[in-house]
Amino acid sequence: MKDVTVPICLQSWYTVHMMTSIYLDYNATTPIDKEVADAMAPYLYEHFGNPSSSHAYGRKAREAVENARVQVAGLLNCGPTELVFTSGGTESNNMAIKGAAFAAREKGNHIITSSIEHPAVLQVCGYLEQNGLSVSFLPVDELGVVSIETLDEAVTSETILITVMHANNETGVIQPIGEISAFARGRGILVHTDAAQSLGKIDVDVQKLGVDLLSVAGHKLYAPKGVGALYVKEGIILEKLIHGANHERNMKAGTENVLEIVGLGKACEIAKRDLEKNNNHMRAMRDLLFEKLKAGIPGLKLNGHPDNRLPNTLSVGFPGVKADILLSKLENVAASAGAACHSEGVHVSGVLKAMKVPLEYAMGTVRFSVGKYTAVAEIERAAEEIIREVSKLR
Repeated sequence: MKDVTVPICLQSWYTVHMMTSIYLDYNATTPIDKEVADAMAPYLYEHFGNPSSSHAYGRKAREAVENARVQVAGLLNCGPTELVFTSGGTESNNMAIKGAAFAAREKGNHIITSSIEHPAVLQVCGYLEQNGLSVSFLPVDELGVVSIETLDEAVTSETILITVMHANNETGVIQPIGEISAFARGRGILVHTDAAQSLGKIDVDVQKLGVDLLSVAGHKLYAPKGVGALYVKEGIILEKLIHGANHERNMKAGTENVLEIVGLGKACEIAKRDLEKNNNHMRAMRDLLFEKLKAGIPGLKLNGHPDNRLPNTLSVGFPGVKADILLSKLENVAASAGAACHSEGVHVSGVLKAMKVPLEYAMGTVRFSVGKYTAVAEIERAAEEIIREVSKLR
């Protein structure tokens, strides 16, 4: 396999980081794309107007926000007016789940989610449960997938919302959102999906998915932290959570974060343009890492579905090794652990527990997530170091 060619605009970033740490934690966050930073720069220094102002400064800012709305809509295949800009995936999830639940209180009080959701969904559901709503947490199989059969068993006459993530942040496993939406549509139940991890890595088309609500997090697709969006299908009513002026179609009060909204828009434009190229590259880097680790570490276990997962995500269990200790020994590799050992015991992630991953493997689980900047040389260096340190720890 040939090494990747790094674009000139990224060579300074790439050179510095190749000389230090190998970043394999793209599911945690991504670096800001140089094209994104360049698009944002004029709105940091020059075009500082309030988009609600009627003068030239405000109009320039408003044009930038609406242009970004078109760019995000282009990636999601929705109408620009169906998008609300937020501070990120967490706010989008809160707005979707609480907003839908509060708006439909007269129709029912039951929500269905999965047992492998991000805390930004689980804790929102927990809050609603404490405030009188009923919540069902669907199990997953050993591959980490929700089944329509268990969903069917959980639905009641009071069910008003199903919220299931598009792709899991730890294993990368992709959920059957299209099937869930088709199931819910005939029963008059709203469907929300958290697409923070999937957007920019695989096709995320709201028409194909059939969802009513979809959450976006900018910093997962090379935009800044602190910006996101919520897709709200035309005609869906949400109760407003943040009150004030009538910004964002009167769905969320607060002056728009023009600088970062511009960044999110540009990142979505780039993601759409380069989706196939980036998908193929990330898949190649992920698979190369797995092949090398399998060859050098006996007993390695893949967590999650072998095929139906994000092209960049590799969750593996190292038997006989504690993940947090392994990561502390990796001086040149940045990744995430699936379990942590404390004086009071071992804390295994809820995702691994839900998948019934044996404790020996769960304790040694590490998530490696590659990105569009990951190079063959980095994968080779990382694999060598990981294999060496695992051998020492064993």
